[in-house]
Amino acid sequence: MPIHHRHRLPDNPSIERLRKQAKTLLKSVKAGVPEAIGLVTEFHPQPPQTLKLSDAQLVTARMYGFTSWPRLKEHIDTVERYSRSPHRVAPSEQLPEEFLRLACLTYGSDYPGRTGEADLLLARHPQLSTANVFTMSATGSADALADALAGDPGLARAQGGPFGWEPLLYLTYARLSAPGRYVPAARLLLDHGADPNAGFLWDGLTSPFTALTGAFGGGEGHQPPHRQGLALARLLLEAGADPNDSQTLYNLGLGGSCSDDTAHLQLLLEFGLGRGEGGPWHARLGPTMLSPQQMMRDELATAALRGGPQRARLLLAHGAEVNGLGGHPAYGGRTPYALAVLNGHTEVADILATAGASAVLDEMEAFTAACMRADADAVAGFGPELLTRALARFPELISSAAEQRKPAAVRLLAGLGFGVNHLHRSTPLHAAAWNDDVETARTLIELGADPTITDTEHDATPLGWAEHGGKHRVAAYLRSLGPEW
Repeated sequence: MPIHHRHRLPDNPSIERLRKQAKTLLKSVKAGVPEAIGLVTEFHPQPPQTLKLSDAQLVTARMYGFTSWPRLKEHIDTVERYSRSPHRVAPSEQLPEEFLRLACLTYGSDYPGRTGEADLLLARHPQLSTANVFTMSATGSADALADALAGDPGLARAQGGPFGWEPLLYLTYARLSAPGRYVPAARLLLDHGADPNAGFLWDGLTSPFTALTGAFGGGEGHQPPHRQGLALARLLLEAGADPNDSQTLYNLGLGGSCSDDTAHLQLLLEFGLGRGEGGPWHARLGPTMLSPQQMMRDELATAALRGGPQRARLLLAHGAEVNGLGGHPAYGGRTPYALAVLNGHTEVADILATAGASAVLDEMEAFTAACMRADADAVAGFGPELLTRALARFPELISSAAEQRKPAAVRLLAGLGFGVNHLHRSTPLHAAAWNDDVETARTLIELGADPTITDTEHDATPLGWAEHGGKHRVAAYLRSLGPEW
């Protein structure tokens, strides 16, 4: 049986682009292009003597993991149906719409003080809390919501407001300072037919942002959890939300600050993370979704990559494969043990070794591992020739140490000649600023880091990163260095 090397479907896929791709494949096969003929051989179940457009479309669909062209079209229709872009919604002159736009996480236009603007609107216009079912949900106005649902139970699944969301999403993505009655409000919505798996595809990306995702928060911008996040998450899971929530895992793991807190994992594991078929979103999105088993592999790989001993113990206790490979490119196809060793996370490496893991490192990998665990004696044992090669091939190693919150490794690497101001998109000091890591930032400054260097994408200094991300501790430290910085 042939091994099919499935391709990854582009984000926010277009059926027109895929039609063009199939036509290009057809032309390439007729022109005798070996790569195109190879695709037909690999993916067509019965390669014909003469390829037709329908055959090229079938090959294109199967390349992306779909059994047929109609199934691929159906998938794209599903993506379009559930796609929302809350971060692109423009300000509105209608107060309820503008209030909701500011009150909720958007994962693209979130900035410090944004939801505070919604708080101010609500203080000036208290009637906003009961303007409609969506503002009632966002403010946790349970009594008003009960009256509204009693009159029209269908409101529990209505879509509207600035983002075209259901009420349950406005409830779980809201980040207001007023202490609303969110759990009773969510229970009312669920009791009246709200979908516990409600969600949307952010800008067409096929990792659903569900109500559960909203309750937990987190993400690349380190968005805060809902003030009643764990209670809301438990309520949703009890009502049938699938625990194999890929975006929650990303936001609180690989794509977020990834602390060693395990509260979300304990709750998801209690309700079946890593088991089952993946719920309704997996049924809708099929091969573009990770399997529950792969989610567990990715989580253990993340614990190893980022250094999470509590996470590693918990995942192994719940059946995670000790040598399972994470699928994300960030893991580099390495086992969890190799990731832990290479990133200097000795406690995690020991936990994995006790569970039966092992890895053979080449000389450069062993050198990298010694640097990341700040083992000066081991580093010295490799000799000057290997150091020279490492400086030439991996100048970003000091940035990795800063990203991993390892000031001792940063100090060792700087002493070996790695540049504290190495710039590849950003500097090590930018990484420390984004992590709100004062200890690493202070270490870098002591070693000669220049806080005036700007990154290559946003043209911002480390202080600019800290202020943009609301990293108050490191921002205060960087400001204390002097007004010129």
